[in-house]
Formats: sequence, structure tokens, C-alpha cells
Amino acid sequence: MSFTRATSFTLLIFFTLFIIVFTFSNIARATESRDIRHAEKLLAAGDYDNAFEKYQRLAKEKNNSLAKLTMAMFYDYGWGRVQDRKNACLWYEQAAKHEVPVAADALGSCFENGVHQKIDYAQAAIWYQKAADLGYHLSFCHLGALYVKGFGVVQDAKKGANLCKKSAEQGSVPAMLQLGQFNLLQNTDLTNKRALDWYAKAASYHSDKAQYQLGVMLRDGIGIDANNRVALEWFEQSAAQGYVPAYYQTALLYYHSPKNPENNLWDEKELAKAFLWLSASIQRTENIEEIEKSKQMLSEVINVMPATWTETLDNKLQIHLNKYPLTTITKAK
Repeated sequence: MSFTRATSFTLLIFFTLFIIVFTFSNIARATESRDIRHAEKLLAAGDYDNAFEKYQRLAKEKNNSLAKLTMAMFYDYGWGRVQDRKNACLWYEQAAKHEVPVAADALGSCFENGVHQKIDYAQAAIWYQKAADLGYHLSFCHLGALYVKGFGVVQDAKKGANLCKKSAEQGSVPAMLQLGQFNLLQNTDLTNKRALDWYAKAASYHSDKAQYQLGVMLRDGIGIDANNRVALEWFEQSAAQGYVPAYYQTALLYYHSPKNPENNLWDEKELAKAFLWLSASIQRTENIEEIEKSKQMLSEVINVMPATWTETLDNKLQIHLNKYPLTTITKAK
């Protein structure tokens, strides 16, 4: 009888402690969740200093994986502070240990590029594989690129392309772009046509870089018959999204478009477009040669363009440049 009472008492104590721990655990999780939501609101509002403080506390005190990933992004993208890739990689490493897929992929990139320690392709391959296994499809292509080059793994270009194809078939635009590049490097009639197909698929997702590449291939007749008219359409779609390399190429084709045989002048549309894209190229490109050539062509355009157009076209140019500030166009989509 006494044994039964003692056992019952022990079970009662154990159950009570379990309820207390469970209750406080739920309260702690609810508080942590509330803090994360608050931090997200601060970040969305552009209050980087307070958001950084919140995420840092959650990462260090609560060991929160999302907070660790966000800390990495603060440093990676320079949100409210100087960009610091080394610190970003250290945080990605912490988040990756929680099996956060995007962090595992980013950590692979850190090892591949030797950001936070010396280059280690074998480790890069391990983390890309980990990220892929966790469902981050783009990692298949990152791993595939290592196989194509034979970095950290036994070289196998076919396996590399097939890995990248897995990612592309899941709708990954960067993987489509990578497959386009893989095929272009082989430079055969068949692979050039494959490259064209992958760039076209990426362009269907509004990729500015894919649109630009299609322009290049159509201009130069790679994998398809040369066609400057269609090339111009693709270049201009890319330029309209703020992709800087497309500015000069678009301007060049407008500048060299056929002139009116009656007066040897451009039509109004070509004249206005040449002005806009030459001006954009001058303001945004870092290629000194392109800047000088653009200035020469722009001078000629201005000489034959009605002076009354200048203000309107300058306003259109400024609207475009404001829509695509430099901070948002450094990475192609």
C-alpha cells in the first residue's frame, strides 16, 4: 500500500513538472515567435538598426535559426551597414547547422569562393549536396558546376549538366542561365541551339540576363539566323528592366537602324530611343570605351533632334533610372 502511494506521489510530481515545463516552453515559443514577427516588421519598414538588434538577440540568446539566417543577410546585402561577406558566411554557417536549406547553399558558395576561410571545393560540394537534399533545387546546379569544372569532385561534365537540369526543371531561372552557359561553352550547332532554348525558357520568366543573351545570339547568329530587328526587341526588354549591359547594345542598334532615304535622318521613334538608351548607358555603365562611344553617338543624335524633345526625354530617363537604382541592378535576374 505504501509503495502504491509513493509511486502515485512520484507520478503526480513528475506529471506536474511536465505540465510546468510544457507550459513555460509554449510561452517561450510564443514569445520568440512574437519577437520574430516584430523584427520582421522593423526590417520591412527599413528600421535596420533596431531590426538588427532584435535578430542578433534572437540568434544569440534563443539560438533561432531564422534569426541566424537573417543576420547573415544583413551582412551579405549590407542592410544598414557596410557589406561584410566574411561575417555573412560565419552566420550562414551557424544557420546551416540548423539545416536551413538556403543557408547551406550560401555556405557552399562561401567555401567555393574562399570568403571566410581558404577555398575548399570539397566542402563546397558537401554543402551544396546538403542544401539540395533539403529541397533547395538551385543547389543541384551549383553542385553541377563543380562537376563540370572538376573542382572538389571527379570531373564529369555530363553529370554536372544533368544535376543542373534537375534544378532548371523545377523552374530555377539561375539554373536555366547556367545551362545556357554550359551549352554555349561547347560551341557546336547542337549545343548552341540548346543554349538558345534554355535562354528562351529563362526569358519567359522575365529574366533580364536571358533577354540580353537572346539579343546577343540573334545579333551574332549563334544557334539561329542573325536578325537585328528581333535582337533589338530582346535587348530593349532587358534594358527596360534596368540590366546595364543592355543599355549600350540597345542604343547601338537604334543608332545604326536604317535612316529615312529621303532626308538621311532617323525616324522619330529611333531618334528618341537612341537618345534615351545612349544617355542611360553613359550614366550607368563602367566600361570606359562604351561611355566614350556613347557620348560621340549622343552628340550626333542631339544635333539632329528637335530641342523641344530634350526635357521630355530627360524626364523619361530619370523615371527609368529612379525605378532601377544601382543597388537593385547589380545582380541580374
